Amino acid sequence: MSKHGWTGDPVELLRVGDGFRLADVDADATPGFHGHKHDGERVLTHRETELDDLQERLYANRDERADAVLLVLQAMDTAGKGGIVRHVVGGVDPQGVELAAFKQPTPDELAHDFLWRVEKRLPAPGFIGVFDRSHYEDVLIGRVHGLADPAEIERRYGAIVDFERRIADSGTRIVKVMLHISRDEQKERLMERLDRPDKHWKYNPGDVDERLRWDEYMAAYQTVFERTVTAAAPWYVVPANHKWYARLAVQELLLDVLQRIDPQWPAADFDVEAEKKRLASS
Repeated sequence: MSKHGWTGDPVELLRVGDGFRLADVDADATPGFHGHKHDGERVLTHRETELDDLQERLYANRDERADAVLLVLQAMDTAGKGGIVRHVVGGVDPQGVELAAFKQPTPDELAHDFLWRVEKRLPAPGFIGVFDRSHYEDVLIGRVHGLADPAEIERRYGAIVDFERRIADSGTRIVKVMLHISRDEQKERLMERLDRPDKHWKYNPGDVDERLRWDEYMAAYQTVFERTVTAAAPWYVVPANHKWYARLAVQELLLDVLQRIDPQWPAADFDVEAEKKRLASS
């Protein structure tokens, strides 16, 4: 294996490009990583130190108009978004993380444009923001369930592109990830929730209703990729039947964007030697 266990660059392998077809993605695959689960878990733990260091440097610059990072997580139910938050983002200082989970809009939120509530949860400079579901629900569920007319859904694609371009121009690095599981894998994960009393709290009977619309959701995701991929806000589709691989891949995507930011420790705004003397004599 190459450095860190990868035989290919996941940033390139997982990025949605021209001619991308979601139907061609094998949810069982592990692109760029040819090891097994124990290899992936070992690398995940090893790389956590670097991720934590880069995030701390980013956070240390939060008062200096630093960049921010926005990780957008989208997926069908049971695909592992919560595991990404716990096992990848959870490996850094929680003080520097802002998590938002967008549920069904409230009446107050429905009285505004669909991006109104999203704008308020954007990460501040120096922070990593995580959207567990996001503004894309408004063109996924909105389209599949007919919650808005086709003309409004069409408007939203353009509004999202403009919105993401604006926040990228202001210094927010955007990483959009779809965790892609197969329909059969989702059935197994839902059945596990029913088989285990400690998982009943995670089961939602409505998930079965959504499964019946699987093909519609896949078509809606395909349109999202075609309409909202930009250089400033790329999409990455991560095969997620293997939870360990999905976590490893998202960790690499975060490492890549933080390495490109390359945050440095801020210089002291006081006389270090003078403070050493003051402290020594105190």
